[in-house]
Amino acid sequence: MMSKVFVNIGLSLDGYMAPEGMTMGDPEFKNWGAKWGAMMAWILKQQYFRESLKIGPGGETGPVNDLVRSTFERTGANIMGKRMFEQGETAWPEEAPFHTPVYVLTHEERDPWGRPGGTTFHFINDGPERALAFARKAAGDRDVRISGGADVIQQYLNLDAIDEVEVALAPVLFGSGRRLFENLQEPGPRFRIDSVLHGSAATHLRYVRK
Repeated sequence: MMSKVFVNIGLSLDGYMAPEGMTMGDPEFKNWGAKWGAMMAWILKQQYFRESLKIGPGGETGPVNDLVRSTFERTGANIMGKRMFEQGETAWPEEAPFHTPVYVLTHEERDPWGRPGGTTFHFINDGPERALAFARKAAGDRDVRISGGADVIQQYLNLDAIDEVEVALAPVLFGSGRRLFENLQEPGPRFRIDSVLHGSAATHLRYVRK
């Protein structure tokens, strides 16, 4: 059975995946650091996430924690854009939080970059379809996560390659930034609601292809 391709991201209430200014190095620029932290606060409370990133002991258990665990365990490969990689290259710990092959869409030629804990970044210069082919092969019987950013997710939506969209909708407003659902071609892919999970700091929505 072919692996599924899915998106699992945080989203602000007004539809932004990242606040304005997030590509700048300074988290105080336009207050993006505080906005991002407010949107993603829910995951920092989860026990599995804290253990996986070695943040520290403790954390919440329960349905949301199980959801985080499922996301990590089902993922056999990740795909992301150059902007997301460059942001994370300076922010992620030495043991990057993926533990899978990661395929980075870029025009830059660069040798694979292996990190402790099983993460290896591969830099793909010949388009999203090629990256997806590599990711499917690497994932085996596990799934492929399109990690971001918004532009990369839009590319795969336009290719009609995404089987599931999981959104953690946080009750925060950004006002500006990078919208998730822009630049989509018509007719776009069609989804149906599969599940809704109410957490204390986000509502977790899951959509699957019709």
